[in-house]
Amino acid sequence: MSESNGGDISTANTMRERAGESHLKLRLLLRSNRLVVTAVLAASVFALFVLAGVFVYPDFASQLRGSDTLETMFSTMISVVVTGTTLVVTINQLVLSQETGPLGDQRKRMSDSMDFRTYASELMGETTPSDPSAFLREIVAVSETRARRLREAVADSENDDLRDEVDEFVDSVTGNAQTVKEELDGASFGSFDVLFAALDFNYSYKIFQVERISDEYADDLTDDQAAAFDDLRTSLTMFGPAREHIKTLYFQWALVNLSQLILYAAVPALIVAGSMLAFASSTTFPGTTFGVANVLWMTGVAFTVTLVPFLLFTSYVLRIATVAKRTLAIGPLILRDSQR
Repeated sequence: MSESNGGDISTANTMRERAGESHLKLRLLLRSNRLVVTAVLAASVFALFVLAGVFVYPDFASQLRGSDTLETMFSTMISVVVTGTTLVVTINQLVLSQETGPLGDQRKRMSDSMDFRTYASELMGETTPSDPSAFLREIVAVSETRARRLREAVADSENDDLRDEVDEFVDSVTGNAQTVKEELDGASFGSFDVLFAALDFNYSYKIFQVERISDEYADDLTDDQAAAFDDLRTSLTMFGPAREHIKTLYFQWALVNLSQLILYAAVPALIVAGSMLAFASSTTFPGTTFGVANVLWMTGVAFTVTLVPFLLFTSYVLRIATVAKRTLAIGPLILRDSQR
């Protein structure tokens, strides 16, 4: 990987390789199914609760006889679940507010969408696909094609440095484009696959390199070569708003799903919390299992079940926040040190 005044020209083809972070961390935050992440969090909460009851507070069972620990714990959890569910409904209303706006706003949204599709059709030279993954794939394919044309345009340049930098840059663009196209092929919207693949195409850095190389060698470029740089820059620039639009739609989709899941989970959480509050006491679950008091096992299970709505919220927000942080800037602004 060579270096120029603009730093490394080539970059890794996937976000995971460019991030400079643990693959396990990124898999947990982004790639893993949110229900699986929720289950892992729930299992962790249960295990830590029981371990704390065994090693930190070993007289938990006997202490229940002279206190109102269960009543305090689960009456609080009922309040938390009800309040949290109300908050989720509010979030859902905010997400859907633009879907129920006045006619004028809807007309403006439709007009902007059709204008963008018209511009995209001119870029692709064909009808814009309606499927989100195919749409992004075509834009990436156009960038790949224009990158190859750029290499052909500068092939006869007398400036060896220009040819070398363009060769390395085009190899980086085409390699990244092929990786992203393979990931997008067959990906369906609603899952995270489409947006995850879009994150792998680091168009911002590519726009910067196009601008840097064309400015640095401006005196050596012919009109055709300058036009080739402009064409590639245009197609890369087109990917930015397209990805942001897909990201916005995914966020809305995910938040609506999250709202539904939390409402589904809130009902059993309330039943369990109410049952523990009304019927459970220090003598309800006598005896031990594996050397651990049964009342501790059951309290841990009940506490974990009542936390499921919050754990669902946590797993979804971790993904949404991670994506939002990695896509804060649109255009050739590189915010993360690992990608500069």
